[in-house]
Amino acid sequence: MDHSLRHEVNCSILFTELPLLERPAAVKAAGFDAVEFWWPFAEAVPADPDVDAFVTAVQDAGVQLVGLNFFAGDMPGGDRGLVSWPARAAEFRDNVDVTVGIGERLGCTAFNALYGNRVDGVSADEQDETGPANLAFAARAAARIGGTVLVEPVSGTPTYPLKTAADALAVIDRVRTRHDVSNVGLLADLYHLAVNGDDVDRVIADHVDRIAHVQIADAPGRNEPGTGGLPLMRQLAALEAGGYAGWVGLEYKPSSTSADSFGWLPRERRTSAAAAH
Repeated sequence: MDHSLRHEVNCSILFTELPLLERPAAVKAAGFDAVEFWWPFAEAVPADPDVDAFVTAVQDAGVQLVGLNFFAGDMPGGDRGLVSWPARAAEFRDNVDVTVGIGERLGCTAFNALYGNRVDGVSADEQDETGPANLAFAARAAARIGGTVLVEPVSGTPTYPLKTAADALAVIDRVRTRHDVSNVGLLADLYHLAVNGDDVDRVIADHVDRIAHVQIADAPGRNEPGTGGLPLMRQLAALEAGGYAGWVGLEYKPSSTSADSFGWLPRERRTSAAAAH
């Protein structure tokens, strides 16, 4: 079973053997014409020259930025977002303008807002008031450029509360009902959902209309498709048949070099032009 959705490369997990600003050009050389990034800076509000250098690197590579994460704290140290972290709400909101500003300059309209781990000393109820309020704030900013804020279930972090599609959709519903904001959608990472035990086929069947972005990796291992046992091609075909027409982000750890990890995807299928139909 085949599909013809457009593929793009996450430059925060692939091509990490290269300096960050050289990765977009490496993606282009591998035959793709679009990229996504986790937050590419060490701080929530980087210096203007650093932002300019990032924007220029993407433009000079001739690739389209199609996804960008808001600042998510110290990811290597275990942080998974500031959205529901009351003590860092101001830091998150300061980051929103920078993130959406980069999106405006590069034509990117999908912004992933990692919800954040449960925090010691703060009630889950308080975090679940803070989270939707911050998502609504981000969504209003993104709406100015026609953007969408993404909410993602994540695996591998026990204190991250959004583990299934239903968990994330409940938060999205809270944003919509309490804050009257509609440009918030589900980021369906088929790897995270599967590893967390979600019924991915049912998620696609029941909620394809609420999926605003898709990412893939195989399991076990989080490597490229074909290295594990997930039925990714069948699931992507089901997404497409259900009406999903967005991007598929390759967010996997290459089992060898990044450039050698794309053998599962014929080169003629790597450009977005190949998927146009």
